[in-house]
Amino acid sequence: MSTKKLVCVVDDDDAIRESLRALLDSAGYAVEDYSSARRFLESHTALNCDCLIVDVRMPEMNGLELQEELVRRKRSCATIVITGHADVPLAVRAMQAGALDFIEKPFQGEYMLLSIERALELGRRARNQVEEARAAREILALLTPRELDVLKKLVAGRPNKVAAHELGISPRTIEIHRARIMDKMNVRSLSEVVRIALAAEWAA
Repeated sequence: MSTKKLVCVVDDDDAIRESLRALLDSAGYAVEDYSSARRFLESHTALNCDCLIVDVRMPEMNGLELQEELVRRKRSCATIVITGHADVPLAVRAMQAGALDFIEKPFQGEYMLLSIERALELGRRARNQVEEARAAREILALLTPRELDVLKKLVAGRPNKVAAHELGISPRTIEIHRARIMDKMNVRSLSEVVRIALAAEWAA
C-alpha cells in the first residue's frame, strides 16, 4: 500500500490542473484531479484525500460550497483554496469556514508546496486533537457526578480546603475523591489529570 499523501485538485481550468499535477508528481505526492466539485464528491478518493486544493470560483458549485458540503458529510481534509485577485473576499470566507490557506493566481510552485506541507501538518494535529478529546471523554465518563465536581475544582486550581468548602464536604473527602479520580483515570500526577480534562473540553 502506498504511503504517499494524496492531494486532490479541483479546478475547472485544465491548464491549472495539469500544472499542479506535474508539480505534485515531482514532489512525490499521489495526485487526483477533477474538473468540478461534483465530480470530486462523486469519487471514492474524496474519502481518502489528505489535502484538497480547490479553486474558489467554479461553475455549479464553488470552492466554499464544496468545503461546506464536505463538512456536512463529515469528511475532513486539509484545504487550500486558490483564487484570482477579484475572488479574495470569497477566499477569506473559505478560510473563516476552515480552509487553511488561500493562494492567489498565478502562484509560485515553491510556495504551493510549502503551503501543502503546512496544511498537512495542521490537519494531522487537528486529527490528533480530535482523537485525544474522544479518549479523554471516555475516561471522564468513568467518574461519578461528585468526582466530576471535585475534578472541576482541581482543574480550576482550588486548594483542597477551598474546594471542600465550596462543595460542602471535608478536605479529607476531597483527598479521597482525588485519589479515586487519579486511580480511575490511571494517572500519577495532577498535571496528567488536568491535561485529560482540558482535552475533553477541547471538543465539547
